[in-house]
Amino acid sequence: MKIEMGREYKDKITGFGGICTGKAEYISGCAQALITPKVKKGESTKAEWFDEQRLEQVGRKAITLDNDETPGCDMAAPIR
Repeated sequence: MKIEMGREYKDKITGFGGICTGKAEYISGCAQALITPKVKKGESTKAEWFDEQRLEQVGRKAITLDNDETPGCDMAAPIR
């Protein structure tokens, strides 16, 4: 399965879920997706990186953003 930015996914092992807001591919062949959970009760929860094969798509509709005026990252790149 190809992971797509803006779609909702859930980790098959932990049940952690949210929107894919970032992707990383490594020379070793590892591909990961940054999953950002929805905010509950006004409290922010940290996004987490998951290997793509652990994820299953939950929703059908993708979220899109208009980045014409302010493109840029909202989070530092992953560090291993």
